[in-house]
Amino acid sequence: MSLLRRTCARFSPQVQVLAKRSLTSLKLHGESLDDITSPALIHGIHVFHCPDEVGIVAKLSECIASRSGNILSADIFVPEKENVFYSRSEFVFDPAKWPREQMDDDFSKLSKMFSAMRSVVRVPSLDPKYKIAVLASKQDHCLVDLLHGWQDRRLPVNITAVISNHDRGPNTHVMRFLERHGIPYHHLDTTKEGKREEDILNLVKDTDFLVLARYMQILSGNFLRSYGRDIINIHHGLLPSFKGGNPSKQAFDAGVKLIGATSHFVTEELDEGPIIEQMVERVSHRDNLRSFVQKSENLEKQCLAKAIKSYCELRVLPYEKNKTVVF
Repeated sequence: MSLLRRTCARFSPQVQVLAKRSLTSLKLHGESLDDITSPALIHGIHVFHCPDEVGIVAKLSECIASRSGNILSADIFVPEKENVFYSRSEFVFDPAKWPREQMDDDFSKLSKMFSAMRSVVRVPSLDPKYKIAVLASKQDHCLVDLLHGWQDRRLPVNITAVISNHDRGPNTHVMRFLERHGIPYHHLDTTKEGKREEDILNLVKDTDFLVLARYMQILSGNFLRSYGRDIINIHHGLLPSFKGGNPSKQAFDAGVKLIGATSHFVTEELDEGPIIEQMVERVSHRDNLRSFVQKSENLEKQCLAKAIKSYCELRVLPYEKNKTVVF
């Protein structure tokens, strides 16, 4: 999916000057925010999705510049032959000159002006971290990676609970980690007749989104509608050729040379939700089954973590029926 960088050439000279002024401090490769901003300024992100029309870029620039903010980067995508506009802007501002509530109000006015389908602003240093719950089954690799990513602050989330249909022993690595950090663990034994979805809903009602870290249960359409927020899933890239039990061994025995992982939103169509991130890696005749599985699991961990990070940084927007724009 190509990203189109739109200039302001289609606007009036006065607007061009204003837009250019707000874009003069675009972040250069190799620079950090600390290199180009004063300590008083903080970082904000805004995403916009609306019908396409003349003047959107200029108005977005004007909104930020009028409050003495400065745009660091702007990504824009306008699909060919479609009347729709997507953008993601990163900017710095002085909170004393542009209070957080005023910022929400300013972007809300823009949203109404252009009949936006989505307009979201986030200030990571001021806004609460996203609250998530992680659902997992027996496999630990994705769950453990998320827990360490949270601990090391590589993932901008707060994990409120881990929910599993697998009963982990009290002295396992995962349980010791959760107990040490005060994260509740809920074992909900499931059967074909009882998926415990009502119990899960009660445990996750205060979360911002859910993560399925190799959760080997299918969530019903009723659960998805009742929860009403996004759910991010991860699975190996061996589907649909190798289904059922032990797909890695099936693929290894078939001599597969390319493996991968896919992270996507959960929908009622199993494993067919809009894709957020995909990763691939080559394997060869030199791999044994153990190294094959390790490479596959490493891809799943990396792919899921990147998808969560992209989501939290407002890089993911819905596109058409079953696609995403990922800036």
